[in-house]
Amino acid sequence: MSKRESKRTISRRDALKGFLLGSAGLAVSGGFAPLVRASGESTPGLSAPRGKAKAVIQIWMWGGPSHIDTFDPKPEAGSDYTGPLNKAIETNVSGIRIGQLLPQLAGQADKYSIIRSMSHGINGHETASYVTQTGHTPGVDRLVYPSVGAVSSLFLGRNAGYDGRIPPYVVMTRPLGRFSEVGFLGLRYKPFVTGGDPNQARFAVEGIVSRGITDERQRGRRELLHDLDTLGRAMPDDQRFADLDRCEDKAYELILGDAGKVFDLKDEPKELRERYGRSKFGQSCLVARRLVQLGVPYIAINYEGWDTHKQHFETMNRKLPEMDRGFATLLSDLSEHGLLDSTIVWWGGEFGRTPKVAWQAPWNGGRSHHGRCFCAVVAGGGFAGGRVLGSTDGRGEDVDDRPVHPRELIATIYGQLGIDPTAKMPNHRGLDVPVLPPVKAGGAPAGPLAEILA
Repeated sequence: MSKRESKRTISRRDALKGFLLGSAGLAVSGGFAPLVRASGESTPGLSAPRGKAKAVIQIWMWGGPSHIDTFDPKPEAGSDYTGPLNKAIETNVSGIRIGQLLPQLAGQADKYSIIRSMSHGINGHETASYVTQTGHTPGVDRLVYPSVGAVSSLFLGRNAGYDGRIPPYVVMTRPLGRFSEVGFLGLRYKPFVTGGDPNQARFAVEGIVSRGITDERQRGRRELLHDLDTLGRAMPDDQRFADLDRCEDKAYELILGDAGKVFDLKDEPKELRERYGRSKFGQSCLVARRLVQLGVPYIAINYEGWDTHKQHFETMNRKLPEMDRGFATLLSDLSEHGLLDSTIVWWGGEFGRTPKVAWQAPWNGGRSHHGRCFCAVVAGGGFAGGRVLGSTDGRGEDVDDRPVHPRELIATIYGQLGIDPTAKMPNHRGLDVPVLPPVKAGGAPAGPLAEILA
């Protein structure tokens, strides 16, 4: 077996393949997809000044969280709207109240801002996810636009001097889904999706940690592959094999070297792991902090389980304390490590959930999709703490003041990262394509949300 064949065994995730091959500067015919750049393409926006933020941790609430059970409580609306979650609790910022099952986040309100008037009016998962993660309207130019993570990989990744072994865009632990996060940018900017569960005894990160295979066995396999590589030894001066050797070294740096150890939590204090909560979400938050420390610019946590059409409150009694613990500890831990000022933490999903509860069978106390208004939370990286932007009516059904389209929030995040929203992105059709369209729904400018900037 040659080194070329061994590379297929080592790197199973397309994102990792693309990143490592791009670093080695080659495209292997018949193996990995070549990294094609558009004619005349240059790296855009690199002359733009860097913002206050160096990294983003996105907590993607897959399925859409209820806004009135989290950051926009309506205790006076009555039981048909609140169900048993009919209380709001004070935070450590005077005048701000949040849902009763979020006491730890209530103690951290001085670190984040709440946007209570997010709105796009879309009730379908796929389209709503696309809009909230790209800022673009579907179908424009017949292009699928990239997500914020992929755009950040373009502007903050290897082209901008990032030289880490971990790819610049990491998703834990499953793809965000619903649409192609990389859009027209292609394989090179595809997220590295970890798979596995960081709460297990060993976080089986796909492409780095193989189940049931020790590090010693991995070393033995590598030695065997080298012993079998007679062609490579017969052509020691061939540049193609030298390139493959460099690519292999990078891969094994992840598998056996220091870079891959960022996913190994066994050396973290037991007390800290307990603070985060011994759940997949809690430990994903801890891994995210470690990735930020390593310099990875964009980490997304796909936090599933929020599409609560049925028995909503049973799910909330389980999920909200888990979220509260992990999210609050992430904020305090980033702050304690001196990382919060340079790291944006962005919490939100594709929409909210219907304020009026569906008590009848088969829903038995469920909430459906609600795109007319929902919440987002941002902290760190130049965002102010202890602020609330916008409001909804007394039942949380419609925006009452200062509607915010996802495009505005994304533009603000880009600004804090130093990414110019008007910069052009490479695409296979050679079109003049900006990072964000210049206007939001209704024709108003899509400028930064100055009200929640520090």
